[in-house]
Amino acid sequence: MHYFIVEKDKSSDYTGIINGSHKWGLPGVISCPACKATWGDNSRTYPSADLTSVAALADFEEARAEPIEEYERLRDLVRPLLPPEAQLDPGTALGPIVGSAQGRFGPLVSPDPWWLLVQREALEKLQAEGLRGLKGCRTQLRFRQRNAPELLELELLSAGRLHTDCLPPNRQPPCPRCGRFGLTLPKTRLLDAATVPPHVDVFRLEDFSTVIVCTENFVNACQRLGLDGVAFHPLPVSR
Repeated sequence: MHYFIVEKDKSSDYTGIINGSHKWGLPGVISCPACKATWGDNSRTYPSADLTSVAALADFEEARAEPIEEYERLRDLVRPLLPPEAQLDPGTALGPIVGSAQGRFGPLVSPDPWWLLVQREALEKLQAEGLRGLKGCRTQLRFRQRNAPELLELELLSAGRLHTDCLPPNRQPPCPRCGRFGLTLPKTRLLDAATVPPHVDVFRLEDFSTVIVCTENFVNACQRLGLDGVAFHPLPVSR
């Protein structure tokens, strides 16, 4: 099996622009007691999360950093509302994208490297091809035009890791308390074959959540169906 990194197709003539953010989110962490880092990363998203039943909903509406005990309390509070395998790092974004959109969008849309949206018709075509793990979630985008498309955000579960051969030899392991993996994304990337999931055709890397990866089955289906808007870059795999 071959794998590819999914990114915005900068050569396309689509003009679509999205200005928005996810409705809720976990706070970042202030000075983790274990690694001393202050950080948060909203590139990991779970758009299917519905927090409306949470009593203290305001705790999830403002982006901020908190002491780690508060982050852990809020993380544990919403965990039952998320997929069982959800990776809930500090700053994780939750719920639908809320905001405005305008312009002409392709069947596939990547307004940020860590978001992947799809028009409903395109998603239905891909699902009909038998592709695995494609879950489209509604957005709350206001369009400034007639005949606006229905854009859904794909919920990308964390799976797969880069191989140690493309990482610094003197790297530190993830923080045992907050989970911070303080490495810069390497320019040369190698996917660890032993960590690749067998049950999904598009996913987000566990260790570098800004990277979206898909299988050759996903690429072939998009090309066969004429679904454009994103570019596919080969990702070497360790054997």
